[in-house]
Amino acid sequence: MLSTLPLASAIMFAVAAVAAVGGAWLLLELRHPQGPARIYVYRMVGIMALSLGIVLAMSATMMWRWSLSP
Repeated sequence: MLSTLPLASAIMFAVAAVAAVGGAWLLLELRHPQGPARIYVYRMVGIMALSLGIVLAMSATMMWRWSLSP
């Protein structure tokens, strides 16, 4: 039996999506010529934001699954 998605998990999924899309956008911007400082910042922030999105999505999934336990 499936339960509805808890509000806390839904919020975590939304924040994870924003972080992952923002990080991916920054990494995709590296395809265009940039200065060395911008390359460094886009690479570091892009990787961290994408990682945040992935880890937060995993945490939200586990919190959702734990809410289904009897």
